[in-house]
Amino acid sequence: MQNNVRQDRITGSRRFSNYFWTFFLFIGGFSFLLAGLSSYLNVNLLPFANPTELIFIPQGIVMIFYGTLSLSLSIYIVLTLIWDIGSGYNEYNKIENLVKIVRKGFPGKNREILLTYPVNNIRAIGIQISEGLNPKRIIYLCLKDERKIPLTPVEQPNTISNLEDEAADLAKFLDLKLENL
Repeated sequence: MQNNVRQDRITGSRRFSNYFWTFFLFIGGFSFLLAGLSSYLNVNLLPFANPTELIFIPQGIVMIFYGTLSLSLSIYIVLTLIWDIGSGYNEYNKIENLVKIVRKGFPGKNREILLTYPVNNIRAIGIQISEGLNPKRIIYLCLKDERKIPLTPVEQPNTISNLEDEAADLAKFLDLKLENL
């Protein structure tokens, strides 16, 4: 039974980088907001600076705008962390001849995303590797109708050798060919 079902866990938004950016954006946004309010109220709300010397129009307004924008973005990232957007698993089941891709989305009636494909509709396992400023290293499920379903999570690029090993292992498990995209 164990040799016929394989399940790969997918990490969603709960990654170190999201925690880091949430903290950074919250502290920066809160500081900018206090600086803008200090320039408007002529009361120093920041203990480490004196933003009362700023002229409210245009500097104070810009500080309030950037602070509000940064705080809003940090709240959005916190919500994606709480909801764990993008997490889930890929299940490859030889007994049922199915591949299931399960992910968590945003709250609502379609929160659980479930994609199911019969193994006989899968043409191959594909690998796409592109280098440069925005490198891509992705494993795809290539269907017979020419659709390509990504199987790897969105994160820092995996090493090429690890990606090739994962893809080869999956192709061998599903008895499919491996192709370069």
